Amino acid sequence: MIIPIRCFTCGKPVAHLWEQYNNQLEKGDSAKKAMDDAGLERYCCRGLFMGHVDLIDTAGAFKKS
Repeated sequence: MIIPIRCFTCGKPVAHLWEQYNNQLEKGDSAKKAMDDAGLERYCCRGLFMGHVDLIDTAGAFKKS
């Protein structure tokens, strides 16, 4: 749902890189280039970004009132 603050495997802080990654993807850069520019070198961190699906808007629709 929300990008985790740290990588689950290695513990590297990654949440602050999410916006930069998305901005580069919107500009048309490849995912590889965006992750390289963000400094994501380990496969665990890269997999976290590649496999993330942003569902916060979907989950927010079911909020209890």
